[in-house]
This record gives sequence, C-alpha cells and structure tokens, in this order.
Amino acid sequence: MTNTALFTGQTPLAVRMRPVSLDEVAGQAHLLKPGSPIVALADPAAAKPGTVSVILWGPPGTGKTTLAQAIARSSGRRFVELSAITAGVKDVREVMKEALDQRDLYGQSTILFLDEIHRFTKAQQDALLPGVENGWVILIAATTENPSFSVISPLLSRSLLLTLKPLTDDDLGALIDRALTDARGLQGQVELAPEARAGLIQLASGDARRALTALEAAAGVSVSERAEAEEAPDGEGLPVTRVTESHVEQAVDRALLRYDRQGDEHYDVISAFIKSIRGSDPDAAVHYLARMIEAGEDARFIARRLVVHAAEDIGLADPRALQIASAAADAVAFIGMPEGRIPLAEATIYLATAPKSPATINAIDQALTDVRAGKMGPVPLHLRDAHYAGAKRLGHGKGYAYPHDSDIGVVAQQYLPDVLRGRRYYEPRPLGGEREIGERLEKIRRIIGGA
Repeated sequence: MTNTALFTGQTPLAVRMRPVSLDEVAGQAHLLKPGSPIVALADPAAAKPGTVSVILWGPPGTGKTTLAQAIARSSGRRFVELSAITAGVKDVREVMKEALDQRDLYGQSTILFLDEIHRFTKAQQDALLPGVENGWVILIAATTENPSFSVISPLLSRSLLLTLKPLTDDDLGALIDRALTDARGLQGQVELAPEARAGLIQLASGDARRALTALEAAAGVSVSERAEAEEAPDGEGLPVTRVTESHVEQAVDRALLRYDRQGDEHYDVISAFIKSIRGSDPDAAVHYLARMIEAGEDARFIARRLVVHAAEDIGLADPRALQIASAAADAVAFIGMPEGRIPLAEATIYLATAPKSPATINAIDQALTDVRAGKMGPVPLHLRDAHYAGAKRLGHGKGYAYPHDSDIGVVAQQYLPDVLRGRRYYEPRPLGGEREIGERLEKIRRIIGGA
C-alpha cells in the first residue's frame, strides 16, 4: 500500500477510528463508570426492551455518535440511525413499525440514534413518544443545544439527560497517538513532531473529529511534499513520513492559534479583549473575540466578561449596555455555539461603541472602602424601621419626611450616617446618559442638603 493511499480515496480517518466498544472511548469518564446508564445499555445481558432512553447533550466532536454506535455494537442490538436534518415523521413511524416487528417476531430490541434532535419540530418529536413509552425502541438522541429548550417535556421526562464534556488535551493526545499506529488509522507510517501534535490538540479545542481530520490532512500534505521532493510517485516506497507544525498549518489553511486556555495566553487575550472594548475600538475587540471563539474558549466565560464590563466601564453612561450584554449571555445559553458567536459579536460591538463611565464601580468601591475602614456610624433615627411594637418609643421613624408628599418627589433630609454626612460616592461624568443624570443629581443634592 502506498503512503498516500492512507489519506485518499477511502473513509475519513475520523470515521475509521470510531471506537467499536466503550473501552476505546476517549474522555467522558463520568458517564462510563461501572453500572452507569451508558454501560448498562452496552451490556449484552441487558439487551431487552424497556431499557431507558437517553439524550446526549454536548458540544460537537465530544463523542455522541461514537457512544451510540459503541453501545449498539457491544450490546448486539439492532441499530438504526436517523438525522433530524433529513428525517421526517414518516421516517420515524417506519422505524417504530420495524422495531415493533423485530421485537415481536425475533425478540430483538432496536436502538434508534437520532442526531441533532433539536432540529425536530414538536410534531416530529411527538412521533417518537409511542415507541419510547412502549419500549419499541431505545432512543439515543444527540443534541448540541440545551434540551430544556429544544426537546419537548414528555420526551425529556421519559429519558435520561446525560451531559458530555469537551475532551481534555490528554484525551485528544491519546486519540491522535492511537490513530497514528492503529491498523484502522495511519498504520505507523506517519511520525508526528511534538510541536505538530501540540498544534493539533490546540486547534481541536476539545473536538475529536476536528483533531483527526486535521491529522489526516496534515499527513497528506507531508506525504505529498516528500513524494514531490524525492520524485517517488504517490509516495510509494518512501520511509515513514514526519508531520511538522508547518504541515499542520498548511493542512488547516490557517496559522496555529497561539492560545492556551489554561495558560498566560488565556489571560492575555481576554485582557486585550476587555481593554479594546474599554478603549472604544470595536475592530480590535471583535478580533480578540474571534481568537477566543476559534480557540474553543467557553462562550459563557466571554458572556460573563461582557456583562461585567457593561456595568463596570459603561454603567449609567448607557444603561442599555447591561441589558444587551445580559441578553447576549442568555442567548448563548439558549442557542449554544456556533450560533452564539453572533449575539456575542453584537454585544461586543455595542459595548465598544457605547459612551464609557466608571462612575458606578467607583461609587461602590469607595463605599466598600469606607465600610471596611469602619466608617459607618448608626443609621439615623428617622430612617430606622418603625413597623414593630416599641419602635416609636425608641424614636424610630420620628421626623421622617415622605418624599412623595412633595410635588417634585424630593425633600430636604439626611440619609447618610452623621460620620459620613456630605460624602459623595457617585460622581457621574458628562458623557452619554450620565450627562443628564449629573445635571439632575446636582439639583437633587442641593434640595436634599436643604439649599
């Protein structure tokens, strides 16, 4: 066999390397403990109708399809696969009928693997219920979106929800190493430079499919390059080929992202992201956002930083900033990635172009500084709670002026403790919405102070 025959004209490496049993599955150790639902489903002794259905929820490339196929192979059950992108109610009903026939005629149970169940409409999901409820099929459904929003309640209540985690760097490394030597993979004809291996893991960002696809492409580039250099057609007769970082870069058609989600680059990029927003540069902010997304940064982490920034650096200069950042965080939780990149980008650009003011964070931080330094003092008597027996005898509430009794809703009255009388924490800036707040606040403070 020629070297290039390993990379062209056959089933992709990621498909060839799919585990044939749960023992070969990388990652997801929390789902593969002895006695767990997944292990029980794969046990041939448990191959009987009525076994609980499961919904697998996790990012792309974490092994949802792999787990379903490994369960089917290990258990000896009949396996039927449908994709919610192409299947309809008619397809579901046909599978149910065939599964019922198989059970009644041959005593064989059926696993129905439904990929991307979140794309099914309510009516299509309803068609699954009879088969799941009556045990005609064991449903294994996969989704990248939150099932609480994308799967109907009756189906959720009849299934176990299992959450898959992104693969760790160690998991991805083990997958790559196995693919290099396995008979189903590259059969030991490819040697991977350490920096290339690290680059593949980095680019994969927890996605096994992406790691193996990139490995196969990089190996193909290396073999073609060597064949051309040594004038051996199709790489025939060449020794083991070495894949370098350069081959990986060429294969994926982009430079390796210098981004370690657990290292300094993680902090450097998020710092640059926030500082670009604070500096009102939407182009730089979107650039750093793209770097984080492409490197597999947790979208919820990015969303949280946007919410914090909206309150910290914009505040009341544009109160809508916090609403938009919070809406983006909700949208990411609702729709997931990759679609979540759009509301994240919208919030990033809005925050970068909004007027800025640190007056809100300055106010709370200065107040906390005073409190921690012991500058508190007792609450003025007229502000104390007067709604319990004996409060009036203590003078609580006496002399309190009710602001709504005034035509303008503001009255002369002391609110701060005596030790802090006249202390100002909130100092609005003449920018955006705070310009109007500042002008109004000066009048309010004069009235409160008795001027």
